[in-house]
Amino acid sequence: MSHSSECNMPDNLHTAEGKERRVGIEIELSGLGYDDLVQLVAGFLEAEPELTSRYVSRLATDLGDFTIELDSDPIKDLDLTDDRLPESIRELGGQAMEVIDAAAERIVPLEIVSPPVPFSAVPRIQAMMEKLRDAGALGSREAIYYAFGLQLNPELPNLEPATLVRYFQAFAALYDWLKSRHQLDISRKFTTYIEPWSSKYVDLLMDDDYTPDQAQLMRDYLKYNPTRNRALDLLPLFAHLDADLLAEHVDDPRIKSRPTLHYRLPDCDIDNDDWDLASVWNDWVILERIAADADQLAELRSLYRERSKLNLHNLTHSWLETTTDWLQSKGYV
Repeated sequence: MSHSSECNMPDNLHTAEGKERRVGIEIELSGLGYDDLVQLVAGFLEAEPELTSRYVSRLATDLGDFTIELDSDPIKDLDLTDDRLPESIRELGGQAMEVIDAAAERIVPLEIVSPPVPFSAVPRIQAMMEKLRDAGALGSREAIYYAFGLQLNPELPNLEPATLVRYFQAFAALYDWLKSRHQLDISRKFTTYIEPWSSKYVDLLMDDDYTPDQAQLMRDYLKYNPTRNRALDLLPLFAHLDADLLAEHVDDPRIKSRPTLHYRLPDCDIDNDDWDLASVWNDWVILERIAADADQLAELRSLYRERSKLNLHNLTHSWLETTTDWLQSKGYV
């Protein structure tokens, strides 16, 4: 049994409408069979699972509807009567599916997708992950072909361009530090969906005079980052803000409109006793606190702009080291 750390909370817990902010959490893992995972989560959340399609189950809970699925559309949708399949496979019928199932559950991640839950419910999701770890769930470090993520979709306190800019600036400044803490597994380092933002975009973003309206904010980002494959993916947010403007730059049916950020960077390291959801969440909360503190954010932006100058500090310190030292000096870590 591992020890769980406490989940911290940002200072700004409410939306402009006065409602508690929410976060969607996506957890990828292996080590458990699909049915075992469904039963474990259903038991913890006191829900009756409903199989909605092959390898997709819905759990209606007091927090909303959770989904548990095998994260592979071709396998979820496989129909052994499909005449496009080789006859030898179709003739095996259920026996073939058993073989496919066994292989899929070892190689393809199982995924738990939460509904938007209140920030105050994050400790409950952490407790659920502890139960899964104790039951044998495995994360990214288990094998080279595992590249499992823990994704957060935090609702923003409001959607004003000035607020968005502060969050974007805080993330851009902290990217190297966050990556060093949560991008653990070599298999995900070879993937493209956790790339940093374009350096040209970040240089534009970090300027003290950068005060765009919503349309300009979107255009600037999309000019340099017209893709979902970013460690902080802004396309769901932009689809919510202005779907028509987004469509001028990106056409991808996988983009889901929502008033949230899509934080894709962290690995799911669930079988590591020194890791838990709180370790990821609390570092995100540090970003939240810096985004809400104009003076500290300005100081961090200034440090970022200084990093390219030729001086002794920059010759002897990486940006990661500079960021870490700054966070320590402010008491964040």
